[in-house]
Amino acid sequence: MNKALFLFLFIFFLFFSCAKKSDNLPRKTTGKINTISVIIDDQLWNGEVGDSIRNKFAAPVIGLPQEEPLFSINQYPIKLLEGFMTDNRTIIVVKKGEDNKFEIIKNQYAAPQNIFHISGRTSTDIIKSIEKNAPKMIRLIKQMEIAESQRINSQSLLDPKIIANKFKISIKIPSCYAYVLHKSKFIWLKREIIGGNTSLLIYQVPISFLKKNSNLISSIVKMRDSIGALYISGTELQSNMITEEAYAPYIFKIILDGKETYETKGTWELKNDFMAGPFINYAIIDRDNNRILVLEGFCYAPSKEKRDLMHELESIIKSVTVLKN
Repeated sequence: MNKALFLFLFIFFLFFSCAKKSDNLPRKTTGKINTISVIIDDQLWNGEVGDSIRNKFAAPVIGLPQEEPLFSINQYPIKLLEGFMTDNRTIIVVKKGEDNKFEIIKNQYAAPQNIFHISGRTSTDIIKSIEKNAPKMIRLIKQMEIAESQRINSQSLLDPKIIANKFKISIKIPSCYAYVLHKSKFIWLKREIIGGNTSLLIYQVPISFLKKNSNLISSIVKMRDSIGALYISGTELQSNMITEEAYAPYIFKIILDGKETYETKGTWELKNDFMAGPFINYAIIDRDNNRILVLEGFCYAPSKEKRDLMHELESIIKSVTVLKN
């Protein structure tokens, strides 16, 4: 009898402890990619403070053929800072207060989550805080959205062996992508979508291709166009893919997988054809393997917005790791 009672109490406390731990776990954040909630009263939102928020967080994305906002913004009054919007990954709370304050709180209502609290005595004070802190906020939001996309992609991945064997890299590519073309130092993968497709290129060129003190943009355009001439063309004669000549691409120097990398954003077109779209190109200086490893994403979706398609490609590329010999 005592043993039975002891076993019953043990199971009861074990169940209660597990339930308690479960209750303490944060809720999972929800919401569409690249969407933020701004909690602010209508009076501020419809004035200069709202203009400042929109100018920073809904600024046009660079490198797209049509204007699209950096983030989609949903605005709610302060009194509604409860309920479903508190599960969003990014929340910006803006209000007037006795002190000028900027604060970042992580995982306050759900995880992963960033909540930015901005307050000021006057509208001018609030605007100054937005102007000062927006670059950091945008960087943190982008990092979180990339991580969320990578989490979603990881639910079903392409077999990594072919790419690992050919390029000595690990990269998490969703299984919805299919191989289009294999060459000794080139791979083309594509995902079909309604009204178009997205593509991922992986290739390598000699490390001497990007020479010191040369015009980087010209070198990268030359590199892209040479690959297009070799492997990517339309149905018409001499309709290979080129970097659009009318607009110079944007180029940034970043660190990817711990390596010096040139990130290039722009638009592509098919020569003597009507197809075109945006691209994002990463040229990784891989000195250990004496090469430039290039990962590029581009899409063709004439009737669709392209921001989130390019974001998905960026999140795939940024999952890359060069394997050690």
